[in-house]
Amino acid sequence: MDAVLTFLSTPAGIGLAALIIAALIALVVLVVRRSGAAGPSVPEPPPPPAPAPESTQAKALETDSSQLPEARAGPADKSVPTPSTQPEEAEEAAETGALIEAPESLPSRMQRLRSRLAGSGSLGRAIVQILSRGELKATDWEEIEDTLLIADLGLDATDELMSRMKERVAIAGASDSTTIRTFLAEELLALVDENLDRSLHLDKQGENGELPATILMVGVNGTGKTTTVGKLARVLVAEGKSVLLGAADTFRAAAAEQLSTWGERVGVDVIKSDREGADPAAVAFDAVKQGAMRAVDVVLVDTAGRLQTKSTLMEELGKVKRVMEKQAPVSEVLLVLDATTGQNGLKQAQVFAEVAGVTGIVLTKLDGSAKGGIVVSVQKTLGVPVKFVGLGEGADDLAPFDPRSFVDAIVNS
Repeated sequence: MDAVLTFLSTPAGIGLAALIIAALIALVVLVVRRSGAAGPSVPEPPPPPAPAPESTQAKALETDSSQLPEARAGPADKSVPTPSTQPEEAEEAAETGALIEAPESLPSRMQRLRSRLAGSGSLGRAIVQILSRGELKATDWEEIEDTLLIADLGLDATDELMSRMKERVAIAGASDSTTIRTFLAEELLALVDENLDRSLHLDKQGENGELPATILMVGVNGTGKTTTVGKLARVLVAEGKSVLLGAADTFRAAAAEQLSTWGERVGVDVIKSDREGADPAAVAFDAVKQGAMRAVDVVLVDTAGRLQTKSTLMEELGKVKRVMEKQAPVSEVLLVLDATTGQNGLKQAQVFAEVAGVTGIVLTKLDGSAKGGIVVSVQKTLGVPVKFVGLGEGADDLAPFDPRSFVDAIVNS
């Protein structure tokens, strides 16, 4: 033991002792660390998530907003076009595989609509059946008059037709159905007036043709106006026209989306607002402006359905037209009427004509000739022609109105 102590007192012994102590301390630290790793650990807080790409954030916002009530759209920021107004939309649709439909050609759809009309000639059948009874009594003529009035021919037109038919039947002494059908067809055709100009005036505007033709669509609630705008766009595309749609119906939240769907189907862009409290006139103004910048052939502007008794809404419609004309003259103002509304539709038409200067009528739901007399009465009331008719719910169930085919379907089917 004395020898060990003597050794440790030497420099060599002191160095050895220091090494042993250092080794023991290192061993203790190692044991402590291993025991800590084997025991329960406290999880560190996760790092904050990295900011998502802008496109992902936009998708998240879309998802969240879909759970909320739809807000009324508002005026778009003119400096930043909405996605639906981007010229690259067609390219994106092609990349994603979205299909653009080819609208049915006008000759094809007119032939199909003629056949559809031919199956609904109840008005003509009823009149010919009465006129074929032989010597007609006063009660027979009263029955004919009632039939015409029920068909919404109108009082003045009915009196005129009755007078002419009585005269011709009496002079000819006719009682056979073939002759009577000929008389009736000729007189109805005269009332419908096949000489009216039923074409759409789509010449480009401006001194050098730099401005598009513009069409303003108006009508009351529930006539299928927005749908008719989409169908008319298909007609124009089928004729080889480039078209731009303006969603100036800012009162109904789904109107712009509905119009966009129609546009996407035929590759037509839609100018719309995505802000609450939109001014319809501002949207219409932007649509015509964009149409001029893009050099399109036709700008077709949809407006909100409104009751003709609401003076404030009617004044707003007049404002929409005036604001559009600051960019380009309005080529056509088409009034969409439901053919089944009858004489009430004529009262609506008169107010719209006074406010917006209607140039033509689009009759929807003319899928039965029992109410076909509205064609005559609305033309007589407004002094403007029926230019298009709709005979179904299909995308291409809209065609230019052909008076001769219409009368032939009523009388000879």
